[in-house]
Amino acid sequence: MFGDMMNMMGKLKETQKKVEDTKKRLDTVLIDESSNDNKLKITLTANRTIKAITIDDELLDDKEQLEDYLILTLNKAIEKATGVNEAELAAVAKEGLPNIPGMDMFK
Repeated sequence: MFGDMMNMMGKLKETQKKVEDTKKRLDTVLIDESSNDNKLKITLTANRTIKAITIDDELLDDKEQLEDYLILTLNKAIEKATGVNEAELAAVAKEGLPNIPGMDMFK
């Protein structure tokens, strides 16, 4: 029994390292999102750090319109990045968790 516990602890520690490595790798995964008319383009990492924003000059004439574009496009980009982030981390976590009956959290 004690050996099983030690084995499980080792596996959890290994999984924790894999999760940390995955988080670092997600800093290099870039997500691009654009407004429907391509007047605003946003690039962020899968860890939701903004890397670039490109704004068409036409949007600079209307502050309210630019704000609306930023909100809509940033929200779409963040949603997409969150999906990638959660899927990657869930896959690593599921792979490393011991098979405990009733603990099927990542189905």
